Amino acid sequence: MERVDTTLVRETVERVWEDAVLTSLSEFVTIPALSPVFDENWAGSGHLDAAVEHVRRWLVGRGIEGASAEILRLPGRTPVLLFEVPAGESARPDAGTVLLYGHLDKQPPVGGWSEGLGPWSPVLRDGRLYGRGAADDGYSGYAAAAAIEAVRAAGGAHGRCILLLETSEESGSPDLPAYLTEFRSRLGEVSLVVCLDSGGQDYERLWLTTSLRGLVSTTVTVRVLESGQHSGMASGIVPSSFRVLRSLLDRIEDAATGEILIPEMHGEIPPERLAEARAAAAANPGAPRRAFPILEGMSLASDDDAELILNNSWRPTLSVIGGAGLPLPAEAGNVLRTETTLTLSFRLPPTADPKAALEALHRVLTTDVPYGAEVTLSRSEEGPGWNMPPTAPWLRAALDVASERVFGGNEWRPMLLGGSIPFMGNLVESYPDAQFVVTGALANDSNPHVPDEWLNVAQAKRVTEAVALILAAHAKG
Repeated sequence: MERVDTTLVRETVERVWEDAVLTSLSEFVTIPALSPVFDENWAGSGHLDAAVEHVRRWLVGRGIEGASAEILRLPGRTPVLLFEVPAGESARPDAGTVLLYGHLDKQPPVGGWSEGLGPWSPVLRDGRLYGRGAADDGYSGYAAAAAIEAVRAAGGAHGRCILLLETSEESGSPDLPAYLTEFRSRLGEVSLVVCLDSGGQDYERLWLTTSLRGLVSTTVTVRVLESGQHSGMASGIVPSSFRVLRSLLDRIEDAATGEILIPEMHGEIPPERLAEARAAAAANPGAPRRAFPILEGMSLASDDDAELILNNSWRPTLSVIGGAGLPLPAEAGNVLRTETTLTLSFRLPPTADPKAALEALHRVLTTDVPYGAEVTLSRSEEGPGWNMPPTAPWLRAALDVASERVFGGNEWRPMLLGGSIPFMGNLVESYPDAQFVVTGALANDSNPHVPDEWLNVAQAKRVTEAVALILAAHAKG
């Protein structure tokens, strides 16, 4: 690290972002590259391919010596962009490979964007780049490449770097394991993973994610009639599909407390993560309430901040994220409907087995169904969680240096994250000895997945600068 000119690192990051990244990233925002679960015709629409090709051209255009970019394609699977940069001459021989990860697929646009803003219309305003995919996670590939450029420009070295950008993360990364298996020899021995698809609680410091939840989802349809019937004629005789589905939900979740009742969806909380939750609560009292636009008069799930953090990171939760079979209120007639459909999304503790959890969920929903109603399950998905391994001394020292030189002395902090990045769970199984840096430029107000998604450009630059210093430290060990 002592051979890296940190001033040059900062100047290079600033120049690359201002002269090259913001223009290309803004163009990326215009591409409606929906994740395959939201665009079943993704191969025909070509938007994922367009996004990958757009970033590939930019990476090649940077002219990094020895670098190569390739779009990988397996039959029937979404594409992956692989950008390889050889190690610097002064990197230690046994440094191994740095795998830098991001994704280029996007969430749906959804309605309700503020005036003058839109999902596919990039707007740079007051240091914020608005648009779908700007923050989650289009900026990551640009930041990773800029960090590599900055290390080189500042006289430092880095190990062999592989930038991997997938296009199915927002669908639970169903295609990625096949690529990891098929191209394992190309990746080499991964000793450091840098994931920029995360963030923190503010823009004042570097936040290191130490755990991510797993996920399970399914769409359940309960059907009771061949055709809709007048409710005055059929109610009381034919059980409603809504009531049957409600009773099935009662098997899964305690409606009074939100506790998940399926044992396979639970996992023990490690002592170090419990300590982190308590420390985070003590350092920033009231943060969970301030993080969200809670309605006046509403109470949270607990009065204890540490319990709220654990609820959001190490305890299973259910969110009903979609529904069908219910007409809009203005169009609702007195009809006993044929069926009700709900999409159920579960976040699981990092150490829970998602496959076992999904099997248990299917069993609960289809066994001894009230009144013998027809239950159909579709669009089922699962993904692993992740719990960070112990931090090596060299990485802890590099994080301390980044805190001092990039973030003005504000100490980096660990964070338990309630979201999911299934790729991290896949990686820790494949590379159990690797170190992990899961971080990013997002904070609670960055609005990923919802209207007015925006990237804090200044924080993205700082994160890029921090990654450059971490790469240099990894090369020295």
